Amino acid sequence: MSLIRLRVPATTANLGPGFDALGLALTLYNRVSVEIVEGPDIAVSVQGEGEGRIPKDGTNRFCVAMKRVYDRLGRPTPGLRVRMEVAIPLARGLGSSATAAVGGLVAANRLCGSPLSDADLIGLATDIEGHPDNAVPCLLGGFTAAAHADGQVSYVRALPGGPIRAVVAIPDFELETAKARAALPESVSLRDAVYNVTHTALVTLAFARGDFGVLRAAVRDRLHQPYRAPLIPGMERVFDAALSAGALGAAISGAGPALIAFVQDDAERVGEAMRRAWEKEGIASRALVLDVDTQGTVEE
Repeated sequence: MSLIRLRVPATTANLGPGFDALGLALTLYNRVSVEIVEGPDIAVSVQGEGEGRIPKDGTNRFCVAMKRVYDRLGRPTPGLRVRMEVAIPLARGLGSSATAAVGGLVAANRLCGSPLSDADLIGLATDIEGHPDNAVPCLLGGFTAAAHADGQVSYVRALPGGPIRAVVAIPDFELETAKARAALPESVSLRDAVYNVTHTALVTLAFARGDFGVLRAAVRDRLHQPYRAPLIPGMERVFDAALSAGALGAAISGAGPALIAFVQDDAERVGEAMRRAWEKEGIASRALVLDVDTQGTVEE
């Protein structure tokens, strides 16, 4: 095999209280084709989001991830022609960096005959990303929980126990993950830790069983959202607007600044309410209505 084309999904992490643990794959995709070519050169072309900003050489995160696989297998990295069609916006909290890491790992593994398992790829992706919450659903699809400790990643994947959709309100400003993480405290109180443990348990069982009526309370958080709020102007106003319009619950998507609302009905109304709430803050935004991706990264 010398040519492969992949579809790689966006993801939302945390789902409120499940910081660095919970993730959900969404039906917004980057598409990448990779061809092995003669010579050692790596060339990347980019269309869509990030065009003009994403590196077009071997420093591209996708290519760096591919090299990790070749190094792991003890093989030289070949010349590559990579074409990227990017629909997932950068630095918005929708797993754009994970799509590059996972996509590159899967592409190289498939081109080498798939010697590495999903667990191997998740381990490599976590090494690149620093945490598995986006990488696991990006690779596997569905709703996932993951833990990273002592160099090992443990994870479980499931499909939501009932129909649910996501309304993602994406503002016209970016928030780098490093900046969002720098806003967090080094330690929290036992009271807040217990609060998040209990609420993460609620979110997990709500998705597993389809008992989404508890999400309004379950997605509340004390570990990261209060500290990131100053970086996302109008966050609480947008949350309130989503809930008033019929959303089941609302949270920061990943590190933000995109905000996500979970719905079963009235998705368009919820999206418009979120957009108008941000407009009152003087912030332009767009709302996407997305389903849960159930396949993860796949070959097209």
